[in-house]
Amino acid sequence: MSKYGVFGAGNIGCYVGGRLAAAGNPTAMVGRAPLMTEARTSGITLKDVDGNESRVVPPSFSAGEDPELLADAEVVFVCVKSPGTPEAARILRSALPSRCVVISFQNGLRNTTVLREGLPGRTVLGGMVSFNVVRGPGPAFHQATSGPLVIEAGPGAEGAARALRSARFEVEVRPDFVEVQWSKLLLNLNNAVNALSGIPLKAQLSQRGYRRIFAAAQREALAALKMAGVKPVSFGRMIPRLVPIALGLPDFLFFAVARTMIEIDPEARSSMAEDLERGRKTEIDHLNGEVVRLADEAGVPAPVNRRLVELVKAAESAGKGSPRFSTEELNAKVMG
Repeated sequence: MSKYGVFGAGNIGCYVGGRLAAAGNPTAMVGRAPLMTEARTSGITLKDVDGNESRVVPPSFSAGEDPELLADAEVVFVCVKSPGTPEAARILRSALPSRCVVISFQNGLRNTTVLREGLPGRTVLGGMVSFNVVRGPGPAFHQATSGPLVIEAGPGAEGAARALRSARFEVEVRPDFVEVQWSKLLLNLNNAVNALSGIPLKAQLSQRGYRRIFAAAQREALAALKMAGVKPVSFGRMIPRLVPIALGLPDFLFFAVARTMIEIDPEARSSMAEDLERGRKTEIDHLNGEVVRLADEAGVPAPVNRRLVELVKAAESAGKGSPRFSTEELNAKVMG
């Protein structure tokens, strides 16, 4: 049986690794010391989006800080935040066997390229996690929104997909992975809005004023993508081209339409919101910043995304967590 590894085992990494282990797949997780120590000592509780709960304890998985735990892994999922990808490649270059398939389960567009450049001779595939995971005490990890895992088609992709399906994940293997990445990025443009609001995703999306900003950021991205000749594609039940239309609907209609595409737990927050609260560097340059770069290259305006980048970076520098802008405050700052 193949051995699976997770490098950068935070919320997403522990959830994916824990589910693999619960399905009987030998799994090693490498992450920060406090969480890995807690996982080794107490095990991990896992709850899916439908409320099904399971628990895994060593020796069904191993967990620690030492990348040598991955020395015999055949597939490794990289789950570090985008700014940490060059360092992850440096560490994994000496830790992983040459036959290992590396799959980037990260936000943003450039991580797969960075990993390929840093891990020459190894198979590196893109990956996408379309759902959100919330951490609770224990440690416990709860899948708070619905959606599939997506893996770029290539050597080793189908084997990894089979293992993930054995862990009850919905998995798509896609040849059109660049388009899938951009489609996910369109949805991740809300991460900044959520982080700046300081409230859970469902509460934030329930307010039309916040949705107005999210929709404007998406329209800018879609205009830049059109100029670049990139066409967003559907994945799971998500149809990206319909999202800006749905966002403009009255609240009761929005949730009626949104429920057909995604389920959202009342406590779910974006990973960017968590980064701000914990004083960590966010992925803003890898999300809204990518739209600004593409728009500049295409010669189209992107003032909403540009302003969201500025506001998130200002909140990072202040180091006080989310500024908790109301809909009125955020619209005034972003939309003018």
